Amino acid sequence: MNDPFKQGGDARKELIAGDDAEGRLDAWLAGEVGGDLSRSRIKALIEQGVVLLNGKVTTEPKKKVHPGDRIEISMPEPEDPEPKGEDIPLEVEYEDEDLIVLIKPAGLVVHPGAGNWTGTLVNALIHHCGDSLSGIGGVKRPGIVHRLDKETSGVMVVAKNDNAHRHLAAQFADHGRTGPLERAYKAIVWGRPKTLRGTIDAPLGRGADRTKRAVKHEDSNDAREAITHYDVIERYHEKPDATCLASLVECRLETGRTHQIRVHMAHIGHPLIGDPEYGAAFRTKANLLPDHARDLVNLFPRQALHAYLLAFEHPRTGEVMEFETDMPDDMEALASALRA
Repeated sequence: MNDPFKQGGDARKELIAGDDAEGRLDAWLAGEVGGDLSRSRIKALIEQGVVLLNGKVTTEPKKKVHPGDRIEISMPEPEDPEPKGEDIPLEVEYEDEDLIVLIKPAGLVVHPGAGNWTGTLVNALIHHCGDSLSGIGGVKRPGIVHRLDKETSGVMVVAKNDNAHRHLAAQFADHGRTGPLERAYKAIVWGRPKTLRGTIDAPLGRGADRTKRAVKHEDSNDAREAITHYDVIERYHEKPDATCLASLVECRLETGRTHQIRVHMAHIGHPLIGDPEYGAAFRTKANLLPDHARDLVNLFPRQALHAYLLAFEHPRTGEVMEFETDMPDDMEALASALRA
C-alpha cells in the first residue's frame, strides 16, 4: 500500500490491510506506521484497548491480521523530552533560596518547545540551580513565572521553590493592579506617536496565521484585554512639524499578553525597529536616515525591545525588590546612531 492511512486525524489513524497482509497485529502495525511507534509501544497500546480490529476493541497483540481487515488506532500524543541542565552562562543580578533574578540576552529562548528543546534559559537554570527547580511550574517550564520573547532582552525573575512560584505567579497574574509588581521596557520605534504620553487599550488574540498576535474586536472569541502605557523619552531626527524618523519609548504593561508591546506599537503606526513580524513594512524608512544609522538599522537583527525594569514583592520577606538594567550594547549603538 502506498498510503495505509486512509482517513482519520492526527489523533486517530485508520488502516486497511492489503492483499499481502499477514502475521501478528502488533508486528503488522509496527511495519505500517513507518517507525512512528515502536513495536513494544504498539503492543502496550493494544493491551490498553485503544486499537480496533474491524470495529471491535482487541487487546491481543498476537491477533492475526488478514487481507481487508480494518484497523483503527488512537495515536498517543508525542511526549516532550524532559529538559536537562546545560552549562550556559547566566548574568545573575540577585539570588537567594527562593528566587533568582537575571538578565536574559537577546537570542535566548526562555523554555523548551518545538524546535528549541535545548539551549534554553530553562536548561541553563537547571544546571545552575540543580534539583531545586524540579517540578515547579511543570516539567518544561520549571520556576518560570513570566517570560520574554526570544529576541527581547532584559530582567527576569525565576522561582526556586513552590511557595515562591505561587507567590510570584499570583503577582504577575494581578499585573500590579493591587500590588507592587511593575514591568517597564524600552523600545526604539519608527516615527513618533501623536501624543508623547498615552495608553493603548486594544484587546489581543491570535492572528490569521495562528503564530502572530493581532488586535481584535472585544467581542471576538479569543480577544483578551491588553493595556500598554507609553512615554516618548527621546526623539530622533525631529522635523519642524514635530514628526520624527524614530523615537525611544518607555512602555509599561498593565497586562502581559504575548507580543503585546510589539503589536500595540504597530497598531498605532509605530512598530519597533528590527521587528520582522510586525514592522517589516517600515524597512524602507531606513533610506531616510544618514548612512551610518541606515546601515545599522538595516543590519539590526531583532526587535529593538529591552525589559529594563522589574519590581515585585519578595515571596518570603514581603520586601519590595526593584531591578533596573541598562539597554544592551546593540540597542545603545542603535540609539547613538539615530541620535547622531
